[in-house]
Amino acid sequence: MSLVKLIAHADERGLAASGLACLDRCLPLLAGAVEEADVLRPLWVGVVGGETDWPARLAASRDALNAAVGPDGASGVTAVLVRTMLGSAPSEWAAEPLRIWADTCSVVALEIHQTLDAVDGSGAAGVGAGAAERLARCREEAADVTDASDGAEVTDGVGPLVGGELRRQIRVLEILAGMPGAAGVRQAMDLSYEGQRVVRAVVSRRARARS
Repeated sequence: MSLVKLIAHADERGLAASGLACLDRCLPLLAGAVEEADVLRPLWVGVVGGETDWPARLAASRDALNAAVGPDGASGVTAVLVRTMLGSAPSEWAAEPLRIWADTCSVVALEIHQTLDAVDGSGAAGVGAGAAERLARCREEAADVTDASDGAEVTDGVGPLVGGELRRQIRVLEILAGMPGAAGVRQAMDLSYEGQRVVRAVVSRRARARS
């Protein structure tokens, strides 16, 4: 099933985890003050608790991110996008606002990874004309890239980082659809942390290249 269809059919728990996982994987792009594994942990607990926990945990995660990054920690377009992803999360535990948020986070995370592919030198099609169309097509016809490995060439003109991010987005939704309770959320969180490590490696290479 394509990513677009998975989002369309997901319940509140799957949608919240999907949007949160996209945000989680992009956290290494913020200033180095952020400890990725801790800032959003309260919100992962909120996904488990659902309606009773989500609003309070969302507020706690926003406070934690603001405290970690500080007023000057969101310079640059990408960093602003990451903070906006959390700021736009709905406090209401309801399917439609969570679906809009999850879909937006999906697109933003893929766009960020597309830019990283270009910066990392491994995705010639990362930016420029037709980039948005390629991403839209991959979200609607995801079967073409689900078996690609990180670091390997991916079909349909997208780079390896985009391919890896797309696979993780699909897998998170599949996990939450098939595994109830905290176990499914835990697997989704572990998958998200794997994606964090990929992005952190790109950020590290970029820093070394500038030094």
